[in-house]
Amino acid sequence: MLSQKLHDAINAQINAELWSAYLYLAMSMDAETKGQKGVANWFYVQFQEEQDHARIFMNFLNSRDAKVTLLPIAEVPATWDSVLDMFKQTLEHEKKVTSLINNLAAIANEDRDYASISRLNWFIDEQVEEEENARDMIAAFEAVEDNKYGLYMLDKELAARTYTTPSPLATAAE
Repeated sequence: MLSQKLHDAINAQINAELWSAYLYLAMSMDAETKGQKGVANWFYVQFQEEQDHARIFMNFLNSRDAKVTLLPIAEVPATWDSVLDMFKQTLEHEKKVTSLINNLAAIANEDRDYASISRLNWFIDEQVEEEENARDMIAAFEAVEDNKYGLYMLDKELAARTYTTPSPLATAAE
């Protein structure tokens, strides 16, 4: 059984994951409006991932016989000055999400809730990947910042990114 503290924190995390999805959808739409279809695709895949992260948390609460409480999603920004700014904000946001996930893990550790610790370990690993991806994108866009052909080629490369269902959801579907 989940402690009330962890239950409340996971519900807050569901809201944070949905806010993240909304943020990345806004970035995708801004990039699309600016003609950067590859960047728009990259952020749309991020949008899908964040929705699935929320689903993983919701499924986990349901499996623990705990009520999912959906909260209003706060407003997100709608435009960015550049793609580089989008990725810099992405890195800062992912660092914040990492701290939220670490807080959940700390609560689960205090509670000696090993089932929650097991699920949260997947998210801890995921956050390492999310931060690394954002840093890689920042480095790539800084490398071609003043090179229009380089920006064009990077945008084309990002258009090839596809969505992969996270393992906790793929396993549940089998």
